[in-house]
Amino acid sequence: MVAELVCQKNDVVGESILWDHGTSSLIWIDIVAKHIRRLHLESGYYESWETPDFITSIGLRKDGGAVVGLSREVVLWDFGGSFKTLALPEPDIPDNRLNEGVVGPDGAFWVGTMQNNLNLDGSSRAMDRSSGAVYRITSDGTVSALTKPTIGLTNTLVWMPECRFVAGDTLANILTVYDYDDVANTITNPRPFAEPFDRGVPDGSCVDAEGYLWNCRVFGGACLVRYSPEGVVDRVVDLPCTWPTSCTFGGPDLDTLFITSAQFTMTDEHLKNNPQEGGVFSFKPGVLGKPAFRFG
Repeated sequence: MVAELVCQKNDVVGESILWDHGTSSLIWIDIVAKHIRRLHLESGYYESWETPDFITSIGLRKDGGAVVGLSREVVLWDFGGSFKTLALPEPDIPDNRLNEGVVGPDGAFWVGTMQNNLNLDGSSRAMDRSSGAVYRITSDGTVSALTKPTIGLTNTLVWMPECRFVAGDTLANILTVYDYDDVANTITNPRPFAEPFDRGVPDGSCVDAEGYLWNCRVFGGACLVRYSPEGVVDRVVDLPCTWPTSCTFGGPDLDTLFITSAQFTMTDEHLKNNPQEGGVFSFKPGVLGKPAFRFG
């Protein structure tokens, strides 16, 4: 099982990849380069749009537009249009920024935060605290805090079988599972989902049609890990990139896994010897995925 390079745009931090069935396209972002990217898979036609700030996540809306996380704000955006502020999740923590953001089964945008690790020029900035949390933002801009602000670097926001929600803390190398109340749209009873894995640390994830979680192992992990619904490692897939960041199922039959990657903090010498870093990759894992939820 070998992952192939699909698209190389030299993403500094490629992230938040989605499959849009309506346009048969892959959509993803580059946080540091401040770009939204779209690749029409069959034709190979590629588009990109600049964003006014570091972009941290993107989700699809039911009306055909997108919901976007910037450094501090969640905004609404029509492809090629302007960015309209919807919510400011943490007005009282100015040194935090948004990170992972995913549309949930409730049609709301679930977004995690972290201490800001980016200087204005996009270079790395040291972190010294765990002040991230998970928030739920509805289409009218209502913000609800779902966890306490004690997460180091929020990643992996996914919904598992039996009303469970999994979130990751990249700094702590942990995946945490919560009970998800799909009526009140709250999460409770946090507990470990899986034992810490010794290759890299957790970044983005997706869930397949069998209820298994696929997790990107960033910071040198160079692989995807497939976990059973019980949190047991089922499969490890090596990748031709050292910093895989997010993954999604796509293609007409949702039978292909697509993975973004990063070049963040890598040396010129490493990139010269590894020109595939920062690319988008794909392989067929032998299982199907599920379509992305839509906002609204």
